[in-house]
Amino acid sequence: MAPTKTILRALAGESLPTPPIWMMRQAGRYLPEYKATRAQAGDFLSLCYNPELAAEVTLQPIRRYGFDAAILFADILLLPQALGADLWFVTGEGPRLSTIQTQADFDKLGPVEDIHETLNPIYETVRILRRELPAETTLIGFAGAPWTVATYMIAGRGTPDQGPAHALRQENNALFEALLARITAGTIDYLAAQIDAGAEVVKIFDSWAGSLKGEAFDKYALEPAREITAALKARYPHIPIIGFPREAGNHYIGFAKATGVDCVALDNSVSADWAAAKVQVDGCVQGNLASSHMVTGGQALVDETCAIVKAFSKGPHIFNLGHGITPDADPDNVQRMIDAVRT
Repeated sequence: MAPTKTILRALAGESLPTPPIWMMRQAGRYLPEYKATRAQAGDFLSLCYNPELAAEVTLQPIRRYGFDAAILFADILLLPQALGADLWFVTGEGPRLSTIQTQADFDKLGPVEDIHETLNPIYETVRILRRELPAETTLIGFAGAPWTVATYMIAGRGTPDQGPAHALRQENNALFEALLARITAGTIDYLAAQIDAGAEVVKIFDSWAGSLKGEAFDKYALEPAREITAALKARYPHIPIIGFPREAGNHYIGFAKATGVDCVALDNSVSADWAAAKVQVDGCVQGNLASSHMVTGGQALVDETCAIVKAFSKGPHIFNLGHGITPDADPDNVQRMIDAVRT
């Protein structure tokens, strides 16, 4: 059967007169209702692991804006925690993890088959969402890409240049590749469990792909995405997969063909006109309005939104931001963006 939901139609390669729309981090700190629910949960990780509250914050932007898709509320660092890393969040500074810098550190990690004991609440969130989402709304599951997850596990935190991960890659490549292989296997099982619970699409977020250059990009961004996609497609051939190798630049070209993903999500460092000519020729693209427009608003927001819609109008396109919406965004600007896309 041909899909009927707009995002599934775009992912199947259909060019639609009005592109479907959702927004990265659409459930988040720019919404007052999110802040209230987060306060109820107590802290970020408690919110992630509470299925009822995680489902609630996932549903909030659907109620407010009527997006065409909801994306599971979780975090890419839940998988490292499930593999045995210590994880905590520092207010105002972000995540912290125990580091993987030696073979002894790596040996403390658990086997992939044990991740579900920790992650079962996430799958329950997915099941709740499949019951409660409007019939026309697509449910997206996700995970971090192995390279991006590895950068956090090696450094113990986010870093501006992913320097610790690059250093380990060069100084102890066997350990680095063993870690990447463990994360890749865990990601396959994690996304498969989300699909089993009801996710209709999954997305692989490679937030730090842009720091990989040349052959390193092919080996540590492209190849893991291809491996994950192939494994999932073998089990779930009708489940679309979105790849997001952020700031990949020219590596966006051919990424869909090389990895097998159904859609390439684009950041806003590339122009929509360039991407339409170079990337959309291979299938669906997603993106790529600068998230800063959600803060500044005004006519520039409307003009740039319309320009992106026009640039991608000749092929399959899902409208989105080029990066997650920021906490200082104005909720009214989100509605202005949606109105510009749909009218």
